[in-house]
Amino acid sequence: MAMMTAQPPLPLVPDGARPFGAAAGIVEDTDGGRVFVHGHLAYAWDAGDTAARRFAAASLMRIKAATQLEIAAAFAVKPASVRRWEAQLTGAGIAGLLAERKGPKRKSKLTDATVATIRRLRAGGASYRAIAAEIGVSPGSVGNALADTDTDTDTDTEEGCTTTGSDASPEPEPEPEPEPEPEPEPEPVDEAEPGSGAGDRQVPVLAEPVDRSGERVAAAFGLISSAPPVFTGCARAPLAGLLLALPGLAATGLLETAHVTYGATFPNGFYSLDTMLCEGVFRALLGEARAEGTTRIDPVALGRVLGLDRAPEVKTIRRKIGFLAEAGRVGDWIAAMAKAHVRARPEQAAVLYVDGHVRAYQGTRRIGKTHVPRLKFPAPATVETWVSDAAGDPLLVVMADPAASLASELRRLIPDLRAVVGDDRRVLVGFDRGGWSPALFADLDAAGFDTLTWRKGHTDDVDEALFAEYIHTDSHGRRHRWELADTRVELDIADGPRQGEVFGMRQISLFDPARTRQMHILTTRADLPAAEVRYRMGSRWRQENYFRYARMRFDLDSHDRYRAGDDDPTRMVPNPAKKPAYQLVEQARRTLRHSETVRDRDLLAASSPPPGVTTVLTNEQLDTINADVHTAEAALDAALAAHKAVPARLPLAQVNPGQQVLDTETKLIHHAIRIAAFNTAQSLARAIGTGTGYARAHDEAHTLIRTALAASGDIIPDPTTKTLHIRLDPLPAPRHTTAIDELCQLLNDTNTVYPGTALALRYSTKPHR
Repeated sequence: MAMMTAQPPLPLVPDGARPFGAAAGIVEDTDGGRVFVHGHLAYAWDAGDTAARRFAAASLMRIKAATQLEIAAAFAVKPASVRRWEAQLTGAGIAGLLAERKGPKRKSKLTDATVATIRRLRAGGASYRAIAAEIGVSPGSVGNALADTDTDTDTDTEEGCTTTGSDASPEPEPEPEPEPEPEPEPEPVDEAEPGSGAGDRQVPVLAEPVDRSGERVAAAFGLISSAPPVFTGCARAPLAGLLLALPGLAATGLLETAHVTYGATFPNGFYSLDTMLCEGVFRALLGEARAEGTTRIDPVALGRVLGLDRAPEVKTIRRKIGFLAEAGRVGDWIAAMAKAHVRARPEQAAVLYVDGHVRAYQGTRRIGKTHVPRLKFPAPATVETWVSDAAGDPLLVVMADPAASLASELRRLIPDLRAVVGDDRRVLVGFDRGGWSPALFADLDAAGFDTLTWRKGHTDDVDEALFAEYIHTDSHGRRHRWELADTRVELDIADGPRQGEVFGMRQISLFDPARTRQMHILTTRADLPAAEVRYRMGSRWRQENYFRYARMRFDLDSHDRYRAGDDDPTRMVPNPAKKPAYQLVEQARRTLRHSETVRDRDLLAASSPPPGVTTVLTNEQLDTINADVHTAEAALDAALAAHKAVPARLPLAQVNPGQQVLDTETKLIHHAIRIAAFNTAQSLARAIGTGTGYARAHDEAHTLIRTALAASGDIIPDPTTKTLHIRLDPLPAPRHTTAIDELCQLLNDTNTVYPGTALALRYSTKPHR
C-alpha cells in the first residue's frame, strides 16, 4: 500500500520577514514596513511615517500578539519606548504618537543687536542677572552671548586708542554666576499649510478650551438660554473628524425639524437643543449610541467639536431627553424628518419598504409576549414598524400595538405614508408575506399606492413554457439575470367591507430548477419591466441589512429607558381560549373521519359475502354500523357550537390584567437620532463612491468613513472670514487620505454653517510627509 506524504503546513509569515512572538512577522524596506499576524497583513506604514509605525507596535502589544520585549526587539527600540507608545495611544489616540518637531522650538532671541547690547552693558560693569533682567533673557543666554568676546590678543579699544601687551590693563575676572535656570519650553504649535484657507496662523497643540465656568453659573440661575459654541484654535484635536458629519446631518433635517417641534418647550440651560442633538449623533457615529456610552468617550475631546469646554454627562443627557419626551411630540418630529428626507432625495422615495422589527425584553416588567423571529419562540417584546426608502435608508418608525399584524399596521400607516410623500403620485410599497391581505392590497390601490409582495399560501405552478430570460442592470452597473414568467391572477377578498370582491394583480413567477417549487411576486405596478419588479422585491433585504447594521453599530435593540406604564385595559386582544376550542373542533373532525373509515370498511365487509352466499342487511345492522359515525357527528356539532360561542377577542383586563408597556417617547427620540446618524454616514459613504476616485469604495466606503470620523485634526476658527477650518491629520494609508481630501472638496461646496453660529465649515487634509 502506497503511503501518502503529508503536505507541509503553509508558513505563517512571508519570505524575508523577521518572525517574532508566536505568529507574527515584520518586513521593513525602503517602501516602509508591514506586520503579518497568522499570515495575514495586519499593519502597514510608509517610509518615514513614524506615527503609523508606533501605532503598529502599540497595537501588537494591545492584542498580545507578542510580549513587550519581543515587540521592542522586532522594532529595534527599547522596551520602555513600546510601553510609552501604548500609553500615548491610550491617552491621546493616534495624535499622541506623532513625533515632536526636532530642533529649536522658536527663533533665538540672541539677535546681533541683542548681543551688541549685552556686550555694551557688560562692558559697563553690569552683572549677568542685571543684564538678563534688562534684555529679557535668561542669565545662561547672557553667558552664551559673551562667550565669543574672549580673545587671545588681550586688546582693549576705547575712543580710537589701542593698547597692546604689557601696556594694557587686564580686565577683571568676572564674578562667578550661579548655574542658569533652563528656560521653560514653549508650547508646541502647528503651522497652517500654505493655501489652506487658514493663513499662516499658528495653532497650539491640544489647546485648552475656553473656560465656560461663568456661563455655567449663569445657566444654573436661568440667566441665559444656552451657551453658544466657542471654538479655540487647536492642533491635533482628537475626534476632529466628527465635524465631517455636519453637512450630511444638515441634510437629514434633524436640527431644523427639532426646533420647529420642540423649540418653545425646550428649557433653558447650558446645553442647547442643537448641542444635545449633535452630541447624540456624534456619539452614535463613534459606536456609542446609548447615553451610557458617554463614559467611554473623552468629554474634553468631544467638547472641542461641540464648541464647549466638555461634553454633557450621562445624567444631563437623560434629563434633557426627558424634557423632549414630556412634550409627547416625537411622532410629529419623526414625520417632519421623513418629509425633509423625501425633499432631499425624491428619487429614493419612489419605492418604500415596510417591515416590523421585534425588540426582545429581558427585564422584570409584565410586558406582553409576541413571536420573536430571531429566538424562534414567543417572548416579552415590543414591536416597531419601520419605513425605508428604495436604498434601505430609514424614513419613519412607529410603535406597533402588541401582537398587531403587519397588515393591520400597513392599513394604519396609509395616511402617514401619504403625508410623507406629500403629493398624489403613486409610490410602490414593498413588504413581506406578513402583510398578506387581498383586502389590504385593494385599500392600498384605492389610496394611490402600488403593492409589491410575495404570494402567500399554496398555488399552482406556472407552465414552464411561459418563462423567459430577463436582465436588469442596477445603479452600480451590475447585471442580474433571472428566468421569469409574467402573468395575471385574480384574488378573492374574504374579509372586511370588500368581502366577496375579486382583486386582480400582476404576478411575476421565478423559476429555478434547483428549487422544488416556484415563487411568485405580486404587484399592482404594470409599467415596470419584470426584471425590475424582481430586483425591487429582492432589494427589500436592504431594510433587514439596516436592522442588522444598527444592532451592531447603533445599539438598535437597547432599552434607552426602562420606565413602563400600564397598558390600555380596554384594548381588545386575542382570546387565548379560542385556540383550545379550535383544537377540540379539529379533534372531533379527526374522530369523525376515523369513524367514517371504519363504517365504510364494515359496510363493504357486510355487503360482500363469499361466493354462493346471500346476505340481507337490516336497518338494525345499518344503525349499528353507523352508530359511531352519528356519535362523532354530534360531537363535532357540539365542538363547533362551543368554538363559535367563545369570543375571538376580549378586553386586555380580562386576558392579562396588569400588563405593562415600555416607555415609547424616549425610545422613539433615540431612534430619531439613530436615523439621522445612519443617514449621515450613508450620505458620506455614497459621496466616497460617486464623488471621489477611490477604487474600492463599493467594499470599503463605510469603513473609511468610520476611520475618518474618529480621526484627529486641527480646528482653526477665523472670525474675520467667519469660517471654521478643519484640517484633518493624514490617515494611515495615502490612498485613504486622498479619498478623504476629495470628499472635503465636495463638502466645501455645500457651504454648511456650524449649528448655532455663523461660521462656515471648510475642510482639508494634511499631506503625507
